[in-house]
Amino acid sequence: MKKLSICLWVILGAGHWTFAQSADTEQEIKDLSEQKWQWMADKNVEKLEPLFHDASKFVHMSGSWKKDRELEIIESGSIWYKNTIVHDVDVKLFGNTAIVWSRITLEAHVRGNDVSNEFTTTEVYQKQSDNWMLLDLTFSSVRDTHEIQH
Repeated sequence: MKKLSICLWVILGAGHWTFAQSADTEQEIKDLSEQKWQWMADKNVEKLEPLFHDASKFVHMSGSWKKDRELEIIESGSIWYKNTIVHDVDVKLFGNTAIVWSRITLEAHVRGNDVSNEFTTTEVYQKQSDNWMLLDLTFSSVRDTHEIQH
């Protein structure tokens, strides 16, 4: 009976540790996503360059492109992500991959015009070595009543 009690405590303790670790990782990803929006607003390509995987893709309303083009767009200000208001966010972990769904209002300067759009964004991150890398960022145009189910 004593061995059974010890085994149960070990299993329950490991489960609690795994849950806590998962919650910590989800918060780490949320924080990274939030920081990414700020770096984009600041046009800080020096911080974004190592975050964006070399094969990453970016899907916008006007087209899709790879890392180098996204960094060029950010640096030149051809799309200036002036302010991102995050209304809701959901993170799911799949091993070393994390998917972030966010409902946002993006205030941007695009081709000489200030615009504000509602989006749900999908960000895919993968842990490589000790660093999270962004593999994909997709903007989906939605109504302001759109909800992310958790």
